[in-house]
Amino acid sequence: MTASAEFTAQLLEDSAPDVWADDHLAGCSRRHLPLEDDFEGPVSATLVRYDRQPETAGAAPVLQIHGWSDYFYNLPMAQQWVARGHRFYALDLRKYGRSLREHQTPGHIEDLAHYDAEINAACAVIAAENPNSPAPVINAHSTGGLVAALWAERHPGRTSALVLNSPWLELPGDLPARTAAEGIVTPLTLVKPTAELKVPRLETYWQSLSAEAHGEWTLHPLWRPSKSFGMTIGWLKAVFAGHRQVYQGLDLDVPVLVLLSTKTVYRAQWTPEHQEADSVLDVELLARRAVKLSRRVTVVRVAGAMHDVFASAEAVRTAAFEEAMRWLRAYGEPLTESTAPPNRRSRLA
Repeated sequence: MTASAEFTAQLLEDSAPDVWADDHLAGCSRRHLPLEDDFEGPVSATLVRYDRQPETAGAAPVLQIHGWSDYFYNLPMAQQWVARGHRFYALDLRKYGRSLREHQTPGHIEDLAHYDAEINAACAVIAAENPNSPAPVINAHSTGGLVAALWAERHPGRTSALVLNSPWLELPGDLPARTAAEGIVTPLTLVKPTAELKVPRLETYWQSLSAEAHGEWTLHPLWRPSKSFGMTIGWLKAVFAGHRQVYQGLDLDVPVLVLLSTKTVYRAQWTPEHQEADSVLDVELLARRAVKLSRRVTVVRVAGAMHDVFASAEAVRTAAFEEAMRWLRAYGEPLTESTAPPNRRSRLA
């Protein structure tokens, strides 16, 4: 097991804001980020910090954002970033992981732009703790990759680079499937946006991750259930709207790295192939959508990677991390007034 098993299998309660508390992951602290209430009541997010300082200072801090039915548990990823000079933080979004409360519908949101509040709050904390460092690198997975890309377009200059790990940029089946799904979902949101769409929820991806099955990760049973959270109608509508924005094309002002597996496998029953392929999304479709994010997009295909590239087998995730480091050395330095092209200098002033 590569993550600490020392946690209580229950939801957390809000802690005092502006205070770092011990986290269940060894060497980590967590900080409560209060947000505005929504229709279900109080809402908060949680910022996790790997407390070890890098030996060399000056590199951009890293902010990790998780995907659907997920939270931050990948301690080796934090250690990899810090070993290469980056302070590491991770954000458990509202209604996920450390931020999920008893009164909430897990993962539910009706506009992905609402996540701007916790991402901005996390960036403010990171900036305060790293006053002489560049804007953070956003390292985001799956639905978190979609959220991060849309946030970055709305907030130019707030990130140095995007490292997107299997970002969910389109519904499997491409535009026709999404158009049909939107036609079903949109009228239903007017009735009960928290209603759950009744679709099969397979355990194959969880089985590839969890140390209780075929994987190596210790996963909280309430924060990362084996069959994932139920997909609400309102959440699906919000995700489809994000997919539509990507399809129309974004104009991000930062370099973007997209890490993908080399293949997709869809099977109802688990096989060893699930640990060497993306069993959640169509990687060929993601590769086509990726180039719509920015004029500077690098797509790297990682052999043997699962849907979460950085949770794949150790040799695979190490290879992926080396690709990310090589890319950051080439493209990840933030533009300055002297290095920006002429048409960008006014925006940087």
